[in-house]
Amino acid sequence: MISPMSLEIDGSYGEGGGQVLRGAVALSCLTGKAVKVFNIRGKRPKPGLQPQHLISLQAAASVSEAEVKGLDVGSTTVTFSPKTVKGGRYTFDIKTAGSVTLVVQTLLPILSFAGEPAEVRIIGGTDVPWSPPIDYMRHVALPALRAFGVEAGLDLNRRGHYPRGGGEVVLRVGPVRTLAPFRALERGPVEAIRGVSNCTNLPGHVAARQASSAAKVLREGGHTNVRIAEEQTAGEGPGSDIVLWAEVGGCIRIGADALGAREKRAEDVGREAGERLLAELQTGMAVDRHLGDMITLYMALANGTSEAGLSALTLHSETMMWLSRAFLNVEWQVRKVEGGAAVIKVDGAGLKNPRIQAP
Repeated sequence: MISPMSLEIDGSYGEGGGQVLRGAVALSCLTGKAVKVFNIRGKRPKPGLQPQHLISLQAAASVSEAEVKGLDVGSTTVTFSPKTVKGGRYTFDIKTAGSVTLVVQTLLPILSFAGEPAEVRIIGGTDVPWSPPIDYMRHVALPALRAFGVEAGLDLNRRGHYPRGGGEVVLRVGPVRTLAPFRALERGPVEAIRGVSNCTNLPGHVAARQASSAAKVLREGGHTNVRIAEEQTAGEGPGSDIVLWAEVGGCIRIGADALGAREKRAEDVGREAGERLLAELQTGMAVDRHLGDMITLYMALANGTSEAGLSALTLHSETMMWLSRAFLNVEWQVRKVEGGAAVIKVDGAGLKNPRIQAP
């Protein structure tokens, strides 16, 4: 562990939303540094903690035995002082359609540096606005994180769409000694395109129409090896979404998604997802914009030099680079490419898990 000290983080920096808080708390647990986050969600119309943000903090505090102040709805300042990261079994119920995948994003790097395996049951929204759908996490994000040596699985027990929530997932994490460096610049040729089109408490033709529309767009874009699974499930709903990914060799997949909504035609949902995937592929980069947001933290933690070609350098990625510099004292190199793409590079901090002995 890096020697403990206290940091102050401006929560209005960069994207200025909940990600600053979640990232700061995760890095606090990993480094042992207490953190004070002020101006929380300072760039949002309704600043301060909202109910959907509390559970990520409560979850991080539970797995690290942290002392927390300011954990109230509307609070604009939180202080977080972690102790020891522990695995084991946990259950967190968001009680709204708040995103389970954002809780997963918070906990996964923390629990990777626990002393024993962890199993976490999370109840809430699995497919909701402003967060990665559960199928993106299962089929795109987790396979990519395995390149770092992350040992994790994610089971979907029940879907929960906005605004009802009520979905359930189980995250399983095995501890690691350290993370391997990552290198993926330009993508390989597209071998196949796969996906999952789902609907909950809606007629099955909704999922079928989403899938058919997406496949039509992809085939018109020159891709013939396209197969999209269709799922109709019962649960808290109604709702629908579609997640697509391109197999481009190795463990890296390029993904895109679209979410259904009231009065939004299923054909439009599928077309939107297909067009987004084609746009990602057109950049020629190995890492899509959403995965780029997620791997930045792991690149900073890894033991060695990591380099990634991102289809777009988002505010989320830039925010995580800024946070990792503050906590880990790493320096990033960014080379922007035509069209908004970028190559990012960092010599990772080489964080080691003190709870696991080296072989």
